[in-house]
Amino acid sequence: MNLVASADDGSVGVARIQAAAALGRRLADLIDEPEVFLETLAAGVAELAEADYRAMIERVSPGIVAEHAVRGPVRAAVMRPLRRALREGSSASALWLAQRLASADDRDLRLYALPCLHRSLSEDAEQSWQLLRRLAARAGDWIEVDSLAEVWAVAILAESFRWAELEQLVYSPRIFERRLVPATLATLPHRVPAALRAWLRGGLSRQALELVGLLMGDAEEMVQKALSWALRDWTRVDPQAVAAFLKAETQIAVRDVDGARAWVIRDSLSSQPAQLATTLRAQLTGLRRDRRAASSSVAAARSARFAVLIERHDAVAYPGRRSTRSRA
Repeated sequence: MNLVASADDGSVGVARIQAAAALGRRLADLIDEPEVFLETLAAGVAELAEADYRAMIERVSPGIVAEHAVRGPVRAAVMRPLRRALREGSSASALWLAQRLASADDRDLRLYALPCLHRSLSEDAEQSWQLLRRLAARAGDWIEVDSLAEVWAVAILAESFRWAELEQLVYSPRIFERRLVPATLATLPHRVPAALRAWLRGGLSRQALELVGLLMGDAEEMVQKALSWALRDWTRVDPQAVAAFLKAETQIAVRDVDGARAWVIRDSLSSQPAQLATTLRAQLTGLRRDRRAASSSVAAARSARFAVLIERHDAVAYPGRRSTRSRA
């Protein structure tokens, strides 16, 4: 995340920004023509892309092809006229365009569905959520997940019952769907004006920490990093609750010799008072992550128990199914 932000802050020529703004104006006229919009977008951002930035993105997020990745200032210049056109247009147009963009094979092109969903959420919440779920299911790297988290946070704040969406993803077998949970939680306080963040204390901070708690002990580094990110950002909202949470999790980590849990705690301590941070680090001395270890999280244990129950049910309800499948 810091590497990408640093690269985005690099100098971008005036001519490139002007070209990006011109592309945004062309796209603004095409929001009711999704196929032409996608073709124009793909060609335009491919011209705006820079080889060194693409190489950096592909290095920090292995496995992706960043053919259409552009620096933050360039992307913002493309987005400005597009966002204005989406605000002035209908929710139905925004949703129609989002549907086409969400089905794109290239993740950098899919990300342009997000401003469309910002527009459609207030009037077409359920259909917009269907696309948000689809985007989450397709996300294949942390950059895409963290971009998606911003819209999830806005949508959850608008409809509190959508916390259930995060609760379901806690149990996902997909790494990046699980990462979306703490990434959304980390983003959520920033979607609330600073003067109103006290409103998040109490009920919402308790819910946020409960979800983080379900994933503590997750074996995947991508999930662990997002968990510590969430804890650091919620410290600004409810420092006492986060401090109590970290103390309790430290006791569990020591008791269970849980290196994955200990890593998240240590990575969260930069936001804690010096005395507490020193105390918890001392208690965690010697606990190190073992990348070969299975997840020790509550979510992983519950998922495993559920899988066993399903298998037993199938064995009773459909005797012979397993042997039939094995012969196929």
